[in-house]
Amino acid sequence: MAAQRFDVIIMGSGLVGLTLGIGLSRHGVTCAVIDPADPETTLAPAFDGRVSSISSASWKLFQAIGIADRLEGKGCPIERIWVSDGLQPGALDFAPPEDDDMPMGIMFENRETRLALSGAAAAAEHLTLFQPDRAVRIDRSLDGVEVELQSGARLSGSLLVGAEGRGSPTREGAGITVAKWQYDHVAMVTAIHHEVNHANTAYEIFYPGGPFALLPMQPGAGAPDSQPYRSAVVWTVSRRQVEGMMALGERGWLAEAQKRIGGFLGGISLAGPRFSYPLGYHRASRITDTRLALAGDAAHGIHPIAGQGVNLGFRDVAALIEVIVDGMRLGLEPGDAQLLTRYQRWRSLDTLSVTIAMDGLVRLFDVPGRVPSLIRRAGLAAVQKSGPLKNRFMAEARGESGALPRLLTGEMV
Repeated sequence: MAAQRFDVIIMGSGLVGLTLGIGLSRHGVTCAVIDPADPETTLAPAFDGRVSSISSASWKLFQAIGIADRLEGKGCPIERIWVSDGLQPGALDFAPPEDDDMPMGIMFENRETRLALSGAAAAAEHLTLFQPDRAVRIDRSLDGVEVELQSGARLSGSLLVGAEGRGSPTREGAGITVAKWQYDHVAMVTAIHHEVNHANTAYEIFYPGGPFALLPMQPGAGAPDSQPYRSAVVWTVSRRQVEGMMALGERGWLAEAQKRIGGFLGGISLAGPRFSYPLGYHRASRITDTRLALAGDAAHGIHPIAGQGVNLGFRDVAALIEVIVDGMRLGLEPGDAQLLTRYQRWRSLDTLSVTIAMDGLVRLFDVPGRVPSLIRRAGLAAVQKSGPLKNRFMAEARGESGALPRLLTGEMV
């Protein structure tokens, strides 16, 4: 059987892998996306607790490549971010200027984002999905890439992209080393109904045991009449506590959650099942190899403390699309070593600075004691009063810092 030819072969059909395939297809680049997961499972209607904040820059990417229309009205805009050390005074309050009608981000259930991406991928002219299917043989050489699938299909291409997530087999197969460690933290994830309007505000409340985040969502089905509003909860606890916390009955768990909220959302009740996810950090020593590029969690993984993980992946996507499209217009192949060098240089500094900053933030707020708390509160108050510093943090939250790829400004390449 002759091999089917593509410009780019993408391993992984998660949020990053599919967005990359759709974006390349919109620029006329032929792509194959391979994933062993059954779409019926990944698109199942049950809420798995996971949500993502799509930053304003990532939303511009979605608008440019035709994904945003499929998500309109399904997310909750984040118009304000409130950061505090416990429930003490001296909080940091981020809000865009009144003349800026663009939210800082939009909260979506991951399932809604997956459904939108699935629909856009099915409609993409130059994108072919091999799912569920898996690679049984991958050969990369200076001349190109060849992939044989479990189904018997054979593919050839110029560039292979690893976008399968943290445990990327493509990265491991390339022998790329990874700096990584596990935090003494586990994230408990769910959603709650509540009495008081969240006013489209995301709350990040830091406690010595780990941050407690409340993320605004659209109202959900089955909400009590007295609690019409809904927020996602990402509650970080130590590994030694998580088993006991997850074993608590609904009433006990809600009572513990209310202590951390301080009652400012009024009465609360569970809006979905509870899940727990271990937290860790990793960063690949390099994100390219011969005819290979890594993107998203295959390249880097961070603590969800500021909701930047998936947006860092979308920044990879926008940069890689620009590098490939610019190169092909000059007559170069997508897997040309010059293009991969450009991608490596472009993304290395940004991912390093963001991952180090997020790791430092986790460790800074995890120090117990009255004196460290006073120092943190003084720091938050100083940033609140400093216009330039505050604007810098807001730009980071919106994904608008550094040398932005054109797609993150809403322009096609």
